[in-house]
Amino acid sequence: MEPIEIGLWVTAGMLAMVVLGMRVAFAAGLAGLVGLILIFWSKRGFDSEHLGWALTVAIKTAGQVPHSKVSSQALSLIPTFILIGYLAYYAGLTRALFEAAKRWIAWVPGGLAVSTVFATAGFAAVSGASVATAAVFARIAIPEMIQIGYDKRFAAGVVAAAGTLASMIPPSAILVIYAIIVEQDVGKLLLAGFIPGAFSAVIYAILIVGIAVVFKSVGPPVRGFTWRERLVSLPPALPIVFVIVIIIFFVYNPFGDAWGTPTEGGALGAFVVFLMALYRGMRWSELKSALLETAKLAVMIFTIIWGVLIYVRFLGFADLPGAFSDWITSLTLPPMLILVCILLAYAVLGMFMDAIGMLLLTLPVVYPAVMALNGGEYVTAAESTFGMSGTMCAIWFGILVVKMAEFCLITPPIGLNCFVVAGVQPDLSVQDVFRGVMPFFIADGVTIALLVAFPGIVLYLPSLAG
Repeated sequence: MEPIEIGLWVTAGMLAMVVLGMRVAFAAGLAGLVGLILIFWSKRGFDSEHLGWALTVAIKTAGQVPHSKVSSQALSLIPTFILIGYLAYYAGLTRALFEAAKRWIAWVPGGLAVSTVFATAGFAAVSGASVATAAVFARIAIPEMIQIGYDKRFAAGVVAAAGTLASMIPPSAILVIYAIIVEQDVGKLLLAGFIPGAFSAVIYAILIVGIAVVFKSVGPPVRGFTWRERLVSLPPALPIVFVIVIIIFFVYNPFGDAWGTPTEGGALGAFVVFLMALYRGMRWSELKSALLETAKLAVMIFTIIWGVLIYVRFLGFADLPGAFSDWITSLTLPPMLILVCILLAYAVLGMFMDAIGMLLLTLPVVYPAVMALNGGEYVTAAESTFGMSGTMCAIWFGILVVKMAEFCLITPPIGLNCFVVAGVQPDLSVQDVFRGVMPFFIADGVTIALLVAFPGIVLYLPSLAG
């Protein structure tokens, strides 16, 4: 049996395990280990005498992955970004942000839902986890929307969809993971997420206003706030803005050299939010909860990473990425059509897998193929298929893939954000939340189409960074 055949059979087995309900981390790790055993054993002609040797070599190869890959300095961004979000919640900064958005925006049709979207976008700029963002605003925004007459399913759908913005708006854990997998600059990828993230929030807001205008009972406006009440709401929300500025200047300083690395920016941001939380009277029990929640989410992400990277190591021995890249470039279809088909495949795959696991599993195979479509990793803009250099193509494709990952967070039957919202609000079923997010599929489709058609939306800020 050839290595590529082994790769295909093992990959099919892994996908079957995922569909049957096994966690991605364990399915990928097990498939990778079995695949390595088969690869090494095949080199000795599947001789029974050499099975022990194949087992030993495969276990040693797989055992090197958890430490060598997960100890990367860039991955230290993930727990710090998650910690910022949880500390901001326990410090009451999210409530202040939501209150300010409500007083300034809630007067439009569907205004409280629009306020939720923009408050979530603001919170996403200090939190790198979509799940945490959805959980926080499920506690804050849904009760208020239901209290003034919003349909509970629509309210839940708004929070679940808006929570996905944390996957795009820096600091984003998924963007960091993408940068590490494809070996691209973390800072440029984080920069690239700002405009598409804000763009997605605006598309969501337009959709909500349109629904509220057509179906007046869905989201009634909230009026009666004076200008004094609006102005008073701004100072309590300024700490969030301060942390965002710190992170931006550490990633990219528009007035000169960057102040430091993204890792240092994340650590400083967490420290600043911690001081703000202490100033606002955060108790020990709240600090303990923030640390525990951060640890749980970070461990979950890191477990997925090392499990999938064992599978990725196996893919390298099976040469499946190279074979897939050769097949893609041999197709006679237009490159842009092939790219769209790849994105549609992500939409289907996301129905059965979580976002991080999906990216970790597919990027080692798909990314080389997309770069080959563009003309290569080091191609110039003038020579490329998509009209951009290899580096810019990697950034553009990364934002498109992360946007697809956002989409997968709300698609049934796995949509993690929907389960989180339903878990936080006991009066809501998962089916209610899935019904509520359905209109946002349209918004995400429009956003992805515009990002594909106009790459400048993604590449403007990274191009300024040089």
